[in-house]
Amino acid sequence: MSQPINANRLFLASCFALITTAFSFSIRAGILTQLGTELSLDTVQLGTINSMWFLGFPIAMILGGIFYAKIGPKLIMQLAFVAHAIGILTTIFASSYNVLLISTLLIGIGNGCTEAACNPMIADAYTGNEFHKKMNRFHMWFPGGIVLGSLISKFMTDAALPWQAQIWVILIPTVIYAIMFWGQTFPQPKADAASPLASFKAMLNPLYLFMAACMALTAISEFGPQNWVGPILAKAGASPMLILALVTGVMAVGRYFAGPLVEKLNTAGVLLGSAIFGLIGIYMLSTMGGSMLYVAAFVYALGICYFWPNMLGYVGQHLPQTGALGLSIMGGIGMFSSSIFQPIIGGWIKSNKTVAEAKGLVGDAADLAAGQSTLSNMLIFPAILIVAFAALYFFGRKAKQA
Repeated sequence: MSQPINANRLFLASCFALITTAFSFSIRAGILTQLGTELSLDTVQLGTINSMWFLGFPIAMILGGIFYAKIGPKLIMQLAFVAHAIGILTTIFASSYNVLLISTLLIGIGNGCTEAACNPMIADAYTGNEFHKKMNRFHMWFPGGIVLGSLISKFMTDAALPWQAQIWVILIPTVIYAIMFWGQTFPQPKADAASPLASFKAMLNPLYLFMAACMALTAISEFGPQNWVGPILAKAGASPMLILALVTGVMAVGRYFAGPLVEKLNTAGVLLGSAIFGLIGIYMLSTMGGSMLYVAAFVYALGICYFWPNMLGYVGQHLPQTGALGLSIMGGIGMFSSSIFQPIIGGWIKSNKTVAEAKGLVGDAADLAAGQSTLSNMLIFPAILIVAFAALYFFGRKAKQA
């Protein structure tokens, strides 16, 4: 006879699993410069390593979304733990570029399994207002965990501890969530109203395809500057990890209190405002230095904090026939886009530094100019989104009035 479901323990374990994902993002961003120096990796190679994190995520998330109803959350979370544990340990003892590619891919797969299992598991374990409250609190732990991981990384870097010691920290929430899930009874998956085939057909809707293209741009607008915060802003006169902590802290608070804003402006209006603030924020980051970078980071955070949840919320509200699979694929597109652009951003940094050196800049001055030029290159993403979301907003208002 199986024991009753302890929903609150499963929820808490899920939060620690998401903290593992957040730590793997923020601490990896914090050690990027050290990693390049110690293993003689250029920015293009570092970008390719970064891309493995984003590539493993959508692969696991989409496959998990397809098979969740058949295999259930328990097996998916067991796979998450195996991928996390092997990926983290392999990273710690990595001594070459190729090993880091494999280990980072495994960590990304563990993160994707976590998303694929925990979101529907919480939906299966809770109902009504309690479900919405739990989902909000669960998703707070990605930016919240990044804040904590960023501060840990800064402290350990300032203390001149090796980058391997920081990776060991990621193993702590990994072991905690494994212990908390151990021996628990998981809720039975609820059968999806739509079959995968019906969901795929619904995704051929032009609106879904439009939102998918926008998702690719919102994701890179969010993850591009954040993931490269160390190499880009290291010489700008402010602490890159404090900037990352500030950005993700604002994101956590902003998402927690998003309800009234979305109700007043509607989802498309929030997305348009986010793109505008995102453009202004990236421009400020690319032109300012010293303590003003913290102001720029605050503006940037106000822009990107509403992208991810409201992109998914818009699809869930206006294209419900795409089902849970449609949301999984939408999230997967965002992560896959980020994967593609990581080596591209690394290439921008490398070529922009060459241009700066050709102009006579050397050392820190060349690094600063390369970082600011790279951020300027990223302005294209929110600029396109402003046009796209303006069309979405005004088209939606017109359709509502008709």
